[in-house]
Amino acid sequence: MKFIGIIPARYASTRFPGKPLALLGGKTVIERVYSQASSVLDDCYVATDDHRIFDAVTAFGGRAVMTSPDHRSGTDRIAEALEKVGTTADVVVNIQGDEPFIRQEQITALCHCFDEAETQIATLGKPFGDIASVDNPNSPKIVVDNRGFALYFSRSVIPFVRGVAHEEWLGHYPFLKHLGLYAYRSEVLREITRLPQSSLEKAESLEQLRWLQNGYRIRVALTDMETVGIDTPEDLQRAEEFLKTI
Repeated sequence: MKFIGIIPARYASTRFPGKPLALLGGKTVIERVYSQASSVLDDCYVATDDHRIFDAVTAFGGRAVMTSPDHRSGTDRIAEALEKVGTTADVVVNIQGDEPFIRQEQITALCHCFDEAETQIATLGKPFGDIASVDNPNSPKIVVDNRGFALYFSRSVIPFVRGVAHEEWLGHYPFLKHLGLYAYRSEVLREITRLPQSSLEKAESLEQLRWLQNGYRIRVALTDMETVGIDTPEDLQRAEEFLKTI
């Protein structure tokens, strides 16, 4: 089975314009992401809408493809890049352009989800470490079936643990945090980008609910490692501190 990694990277960002080109430990954020992805995947591209990012990627020896500035999501950008690259890859791995510490093991775990023929889409889940994090609506939760396929994603705390004090819920159910790393069979990626927004997606503002509501099978690989995303300049400073510890 052939895999390709595509890293969506926009220059415009409400909270942190130009963050793919921000320096982290002497290298740009996008170079660190690309380095991690290309160490696992033989075929890897950055999909961008800005020539500054394109030029930066090619300058460090990476491969990039220009895409439309009008995409509403990274998934749509990846689908365009897939067509422009003209690859014959069976599976497309979507690696976020603001995740410079994505682990090789996490990418590998995603790829192994496709050992099962039923897997159409794969993503990552990590056990929560404390109930305060479970309560955070910015950390979506996943409920899976007995085979590890997603039943639902929610910003709400799911499931409700009846008859147990709230602060003790973690001891009674393994709450699972969703990490935004995805992989799709190539034909599935083409299909899901043609779907209209679904009612659940609009309600929760979670794109993956569009796919689930339309019947696609999403396999959830487990990881014990947290990702360190960069959404703001303050996140970049925290990432600098984290870099010193690894």
